[in-house]
Amino acid sequence: MPNYRADRMSEDIQRELAAILREMKDPRLHNGIISIVRCEMAHDLSYCKVYISSMNGLETAKTAVKALKNAQGFIRHELGIRLKLRYAPVLAFEATDSIEYSANISRILNDIELPPEENNEDDND
Repeated sequence: MPNYRADRMSEDIQRELAAILREMKDPRLHNGIISIVRCEMAHDLSYCKVYISSMNGLETAKTAVKALKNAQGFIRHELGIRLKLRYAPVLAFEATDSIEYSANISRILNDIELPPEENNEDDND
């Protein structure tokens, strides 16, 4: 049976985490473009896995994850207040290189030169 509440809550957490990240003053979070790729919520809403990616690469994302782990208590408290939760979920942050990977694919696709289109219609008019 699908759990729509967990899906809605993960979207809300992702949105609020992005707002909290913008407000935080830790310099490790502002080295590059940090993005929350996705949030995976447990069905009982007690645990949330947050995937963090950076445009500057995996090392910058790992540095951001360390900063987020240090501020986990603050972030969890803010989530509880902003989303009006009785129990804020335990957050687990994980670094991923999905933004860098997708930027590389986009770069490769832009570098492909397409052959000129041939016109198969009669030009005898």
